[in-house]
Amino acid sequence: MDGYCERVAPGLWGEPLNTVSNVAFLVAAVLIWRRARGPVARTLAVLLGLICLASTAFHALATGWAGAADTGFILVFVLYYAVAFTHLFLGVPWRWAWLAAPAFLAVTIGVAALGGGMYLSALLGVFVFAALLARTPHWPRFAVAGGVFAVSLGLRTADHSVCGSFPAGTHFLWHLLNGVVLYLVSAGVVRVEARPTPAMT
Repeated sequence: MDGYCERVAPGLWGEPLNTVSNVAFLVAAVLIWRRARGPVARTLAVLLGLICLASTAFHALATGWAGAADTGFILVFVLYYAVAFTHLFLGVPWRWAWLAAPAFLAVTIGVAALGGGMYLSALLGVFVFAALLARTPHWPRFAVAGGVFAVSLGLRTADHSVCGSFPAGTHFLWHLLNGVVLYLVSAGVVRVEARPTPAMT
């Protein structure tokens, strides 16, 4: 599978920067795990570690199963985070918070029909989270995360267009910045989960 500017030949190290840059997810996973004080943050840390492993495998091996694992673990993280946000930040009981997962999938399908996709839906979601928390101390974290995510998504989109002038492409920067984004939103969960009351009260 040759889907990125950096890969010009088959083999284990056909995408060295894209492969190594996944360390950003591992760093985020370790930091969140060490700071976690509850089960939700620990689950997010585990998912970050799985994203690191799957994305590393995909860019090292460039196989279909690795690509499916890469996309799959990212989707699981996004869906779980939507549910966790709804419960921890908005105070919605778990039995209703789980509805955030199918709601996000529905939005993603709608965005895809308009030419977008999962990542655009996730970007919109981060800004929606920031807006929902506008009256709390948490909104700057999500606003910054949304801004960084917007830049990283732009770099992901630009990968093939810069091949002529920059053979390494820009996908590795997407990894590095996404590591920052996922750390920021996960660290928000760490802070809220450590408190005995919901964020909105």
